[in-house]
Parts: sequence; C-alpha cells; structure tokens
Amino acid sequence: MYIDFGEMTPQQVYITMTQTVIPRPIAWVLSENPDGTLNLAPYSYFNAVSSDPALVMISAGVKPDGGIKDTRNNIRDRRDFVVHIASLEQLDDMNASSASLDPGVSEVEKLGLATVPFEGSRLPRLADARVAFACSLYDIHYIGDGPQSLILGEVHGVFIDDHAIGEDAKGRRKILAENINPIGRLGASEYVSFGEVLIRRRPD
Repeated sequence: MYIDFGEMTPQQVYITMTQTVIPRPIAWVLSENPDGTLNLAPYSYFNAVSSDPALVMISAGVKPDGGIKDTRNNIRDRRDFVVHIASLEQLDDMNASSASLDPGVSEVEKLGLATVPFEGSRLPRLADARVAFACSLYDIHYIGDGPQSLILGEVHGVFIDDHAIGEDAKGRRKILAENINPIGRLGASEYVSFGEVLIRRRPD
C-alpha cells in the first residue's frame, strides 16, 4: 500500500509517521518555568544530531488548543534544560508527565518526583534517572504553519548511573544499555521495552 501524504491532514500524517518511525527514543525534558519551578515533559521526536558540537534535537509541536508548549518557551527564555533517558521503571511517571496542565504547573511537584543537583548544569536532574544530559539552547528553527519548533540543544556533559558503566574486552569504558533499560515509543499509546542485544560488526 502506498499512502500519499498529500491527500492527508497533518494529524493523519502525524499518526502515520509515529506508527512507522519506530522505535523512537524518548527525551524526558526538564526545564525551568518563569517562577523557578520545574517543568517536565516527554518528547519522542528526539535524537542525537552531532558530536562536534555535541547536539541533540527535540521537535516540539503545539498543545491541543494550539498554544505553545511550556518546554519550548522555557528553553527559549532561560536556555538551560536537562534531557533524561527514561527507564522502563519510570514509564508510568513519564506518561503522567505528558498531561496537559495549566502554564507554570510543575509536573515534578505534582508527581512527587525527587531531584538532585546536577554537576555541569544549574538545573537539577531526576534522582532516579540513569542517564541525563546537561544541555543549553543552541538554536530553534520554526517549521511549518503550526509552527513546529525544532530545538537544538548543546550537550555539556552527561550523567550515567554507575551500574550502567562497564568495560569492554580492551578495558575501554562501555555503556551497559541493558542496565539503563530504556523505553522506546511506538504509535498511539504504545511503548516498547528493551530487548535482545544483536551484534553485527561493520565490514571492513
């Protein structure tokens, strides 16, 4: 079946894209509200962009009512933010943090999530996070009529839980993905948990 996006509404395109670009990593983004409280929201239009400079990308749409999401405004105005990679054990809290709340309401406080100081960032990180990136705004591009906000964040450092750090056969640092146990996003309300690790060496 060929599906012609030119004959579909933006919402239909979104539904099709999110059910076929799978699995997608999830950025659980902590930012600062105007009053100093902490906003927390998940984004699955997310990935690494480059390593020099070290950049990640978050694509933020608009709220159901057409309003601009707090995350975008917070990052635009205060620049610093923290991207967490959510583990399976955090799925329910992460999902709950996606609820549409009034502007300035802190998901961190509402859900009772603990935070700790984060070296390399003026903002804290979630205490239970196994991976957290200390980021600052690099650039924002506005795309389409929405508009969609393509947020580029420069990564200044990363926290990795000690239990997720090991060594390879040559004694080099190796990140143990199975101990991070990340979750991925599928379509609609579906997620995927961490599965079997398959290894294929690149040919010479």
